[in-house]
Amino acid sequence: MNLRWVFIGFLCCWLPISETSAQTYEARLLRTIHTERNSNLDGGFKVITHSIYPASILGPAIITTYGVLTHDTSHRNKGLFMIESLGVNAFATLALKYSIDRERPFNTYAFINPLDNVTSPSLPSGHTSNAFALATSLSMAYPRWYVIAPAFAYAATVSYSRMHLGVHYPSDILLGAVIGSGSAFLSAAINKKLFGTKKSPSRY
Repeated sequence: MNLRWVFIGFLCCWLPISETSAQTYEARLLRTIHTERNSNLDGGFKVITHSIYPASILGPAIITTYGVLTHDTSHRNKGLFMIESLGVNAFATLALKYSIDRERPFNTYAFINPLDNVTSPSLPSGHTSNAFALATSLSMAYPRWYVIAPAFAYAATVSYSRMHLGVHYPSDILLGAVIGSGSAFLSAAINKKLFGTKKSPSRY
């Protein structure tokens, strides 16, 4: 997959829309998702949304530790690749968040009643970027349908939960997903460049 085309596609879809039109569209979409939500699912989405950071720490740590303890270089390197991807993602996400410094939707629209306590800027969604960095790096390390399908289903659910809880715009989610997945592909490209290998993470 060529990430260059993902970014080009994102820009082509978004740039022709005026800032006012984009904000109006986003506000309407977010209003539908948040205000017309099934409130019985609030608790479940809170659990899901807060599970991503423990998952992104424990997942790679378990794989790396298993590889070290069993002297399995393949699993160790796959775990390290995931950690690298998440590190690249964290740097990119934080840099963009505080450079763009976008207000959260509940600070702009009175109809949003946030169900999560957040203080950082809105764009991009850190939960989303983390979820997609984890899902993409895990899928690249273990390219099997029974890994890929649940990994991205989980990432998508975490992403949706951020809008359900009223703390992110749809574009925050979209950019977060691009950054998260892009971080995994970038990490793989860096490894290839540094170590002069054509092997993918799945063949470490």
